[in-house]
Amino acid sequence: MKALVWTGVNETSVEEVPDPVIQNPGDVILKVTRTVTCGSDLHLLGGYIPFLEKGDVLGHEFVGEVIEVGSEVRRHRIGDRVVVCSFVSCGRCWYCKNELYSSCDNGNTNPGITDLLWGSNPGGCYGYSHAMGGFAGSHADYIRVPYADVGAFTVPDGVSDERALFASDAAPTGWMGADLGNVQPGDVVAVWGAGGVGQMAARAAMLLGAEQVMVIDRFDYRLESTRRHIGCETLNYEQTDISTELKERTGGRGPDVCIEAVGMEAHGSGPSYAYDQVKQQLRLQSDRPTALRQAIYSCRKAGTVFVLGVFGGFADKFPLGAVMNKGLTLRGAQQHGQRYIPMLLDRMERGELVTEHLATHTMPLSEAPAGYQMFKDKTDGNLRSVFLPTG
Repeated sequence: MKALVWTGVNETSVEEVPDPVIQNPGDVILKVTRTVTCGSDLHLLGGYIPFLEKGDVLGHEFVGEVIEVGSEVRRHRIGDRVVVCSFVSCGRCWYCKNELYSSCDNGNTNPGITDLLWGSNPGGCYGYSHAMGGFAGSHADYIRVPYADVGAFTVPDGVSDERALFASDAAPTGWMGADLGNVQPGDVVAVWGAGGVGQMAARAAMLLGAEQVMVIDRFDYRLESTRRHIGCETLNYEQTDISTELKERTGGRGPDVCIEAVGMEAHGSGPSYAYDQVKQQLRLQSDRPTALRQAIYSCRKAGTVFVLGVFGGFADKFPLGAVMNKGLTLRGAQQHGQRYIPMLLDRMERGELVTEHLATHTMPLSEAPAGYQMFKDKTDGNLRSVFLPTG
């Protein structure tokens, strides 16, 4: 089959790779119908997550058709149209039973790396390096889905593939940030990042009753998309001082909830950003926490900061004093998608959650390298590149 593989730093290629096969009785094989880029994939492409190997298949956000089922699969049959959570979780361990699916004890089949890095291992993730299980990704004609009864969800007839696609990762990740960030009716919420996850976090905050939601970015086309399709306020950090603006809009307090949806390659300005960029390029630190710092400083006292952006290791100049002395609640997680996806599909079917606008560029899988370059460079108004495998 054809698949998009990583061949080196900022280099990808569409190549022939072996077809997936059933390995365990809970597996299904999907014919991928749509798969989409994600901002966290750019960390892989850039070599900032060192556990990717040449030839690894990328991609973790996808929908498809079931073409083969393992002997113990009960929820799915051949021909079903499903969306799959990007995180691989067993559904049986203590974490899964407590709906902390991305912390699954069994989803990551290569736990040694993350045990060393972070003190324990999270679940697995499709196409996201050998540190996260070494699973083949979704930018391919076909994909193996382990624990299919836990991680794959039948798409309602009233939801298109293009809309359901974002129930795989962007929508549940964004919803989790607002939910676990404890957004309450009447709250003021600020979201850093106007990409797919940031927009979904903003929409979730609105649906959870936030009185005012503001999304922060520097690209006018992303901000315009957010205003048009999400319906919240936007701020361009290259045109205004964000901390001052947020305080002015909140009576001097700052937002109740700040959601960071940027991650380890955050852009910024001033000497601290230049310092972080140099250290990251020299591999003296793994993460640039520019947006996270700003979220911590901007949040009101006793507020909540939720980290949705992907971070891999260590960040310098982390404002721990601000976290402690302001009495902040600081949380973060990979997405517990299995907790949210059924509810999100229902909202999609009712028209409460619309995601098609994120798919600004749709192209055959054969054009995926160009699609990733466009996504990385943010050219031609690209929010997300969607790939159509041919099978």
